Amino acid sequence: MASLIKGITVTLYQRNQTGTDAFHAPIYQELPTQVENVLVTPVSAEAVVNDLQLYGKRAEYELCLPKEDTHDWTDCRVDFWGQSFRVFGPPQQWIDALIPLDWNRKVKVEQYE
Repeated sequence: MASLIKGITVTLYQRNQTGTDAFHAPIYQELPTQVENVLVTPVSAEAVVNDLQLYGKRAEYELCLPKEDTHDWTDCRVDFWGQSFRVFGPPQQWIDALIPLDWNRKVKVEQYE
């Protein structure tokens, strides 16, 4: 049976280290890839306050990632709806067998300029 819920396609920019600068800080290149069926949900006001206290960042949305996705989303840029966002905080994951739908991980994103 097909799921009645369907996510959107987002562009994930995976970071690939290409070298280091004069101060030995890593230099990264961002490689775009399309990830389909990502659910996007607004963050509650309570979660915004908690994230500000924990991370010093203001969460805009939570992205629920499909079970088959294997990308590393840590600190990556994500584009959707004509805007750019940055993933922050650790991804949360659930046990696949206990989740009946197509998504088992989520990440939070903040507005990226």
